[in-house]
Amino acid sequence: MFVLKFGGTSVGSIENMTNVKNIINDGQRKVVVLSAMSGTTNALVTISDCIKFKEIENALEQISELHNTYKVTVEKLIQNSTLKTEVASYVNSIFDTLKAVAYDNYSPLLANKIVAQGELLSTVIFSRFLKQEGLNACLLPALDFMRVDKFNEPDNFYIRQNFNRLINDLPEADIYITQGFICLDALGNIANLQRGGSDYTATIIGAALGAEEVQIWTDIDGFHNNDPRFVPETHAISNLSFDEAAELAYFGAKILHPQTVMPVRDLDIPVRLKNTLSPSSHGTLITNAIHSEGIKAIAAKDGITAIKIKSARMLLAHGFLKKVFEIFEKHETAIDMITTSEIAISLTIDETKNLSEIVTELEKFAKVEVDGYRSIVCLVGNHIVYHPDTPKLFQILQDVNVRMISYGGSSNNISLLINTSDKIETLRKLNRYVFDLVPA
Repeated sequence: MFVLKFGGTSVGSIENMTNVKNIINDGQRKVVVLSAMSGTTNALVTISDCIKFKEIENALEQISELHNTYKVTVEKLIQNSTLKTEVASYVNSIFDTLKAVAYDNYSPLLANKIVAQGELLSTVIFSRFLKQEGLNACLLPALDFMRVDKFNEPDNFYIRQNFNRLINDLPEADIYITQGFICLDALGNIANLQRGGSDYTATIIGAALGAEEVQIWTDIDGFHNNDPRFVPETHAISNLSFDEAAELAYFGAKILHPQTVMPVRDLDIPVRLKNTLSPSSHGTLITNAIHSEGIKAIAAKDGITAIKIKSARMLLAHGFLKKVFEIFEKHETAIDMITTSEIAISLTIDETKNLSEIVTELEKFAKVEVDGYRSIVCLVGNHIVYHPDTPKLFQILQDVNVRMISYGGSSNNISLLINTSDKIETLRKLNRYVFDLVPA
């Protein structure tokens, strides 16, 4: 069985839904994981924020506006009168619920419940559309099998047991439709896998099924060798290893959720990235196989804050690093890059929610400097730190103001910390230097 995930853009219009229907109607049994229709999650987050700040009238206005969008979609997409009545009734019930909770006291649990409605809406609408079109499809509610544990990691045993139970209990279908992103937490409350989590849902299901392949369908034909938003004439990469894909996803390649490959890599289940607008294109195939060495792709991650921590002593005393890391662990703040000298540590974070508290604690035993508006540019490829051409890369540093370099921490990744204002120029210079073989 295959697992196919389609993002919000893929189900964001009637034309795109019809395109997805044509893609999945190929005679193979599959599980189809859907995101919310494009724009819906953002609208639901806005509604949640209005409730948080007691802006009830604004919340109701936003709910009404979103409801009208769905009314139009149902009216145009569903022609069968019986199915149209069923879907319209369901959509109305969702928005009646949203109107009711607009008067509730805000809590993170309420916010999760609100945001989850997007995936519930898209899957019910799309599954009834498939039924109308004569496809043997069945809705498989994610909240009946998808759960995380107390550490917010997938509860794989629970997922596998309940997913297979549901498949066996339901009428046999060619296509099972389920929600991405949403899940239950360890206490049974509605939660989610964070933004982009539908990719993660797909590979979690793929691992539970022992799927033949997991396909992530989006609006671009796979991983590109550079960011096509900023660099002209990039091209899709036909093959990547799991390690290479994980590095690219973590360091800014938006096409894939950073944790996507983790559930399937040890099971050697391939992940293929495909373009809904060009279904016949090869896309990018991600496996354990290694196809080449050297620099294969470049990506950038924005929103980075650099922190320099200088010891009050002339040399880093025993226990200094331990104290520093304990502070970041206490405030649940992950570190992206780190370099050390005899008396200082420089590191980067992308989550600044607890930055002021972190700095206050660090300043008890060190001098601290904080710089925002930084980006990490990473170069990824199998064993690039050992490749004979890689050292030539550093010739570019004479033209770029680099704050930090991470080289050797991973054999597949070299990372440069730069000013965000220099990001586009840096990506283009690297592209010319690395892929056109012309010094930037």
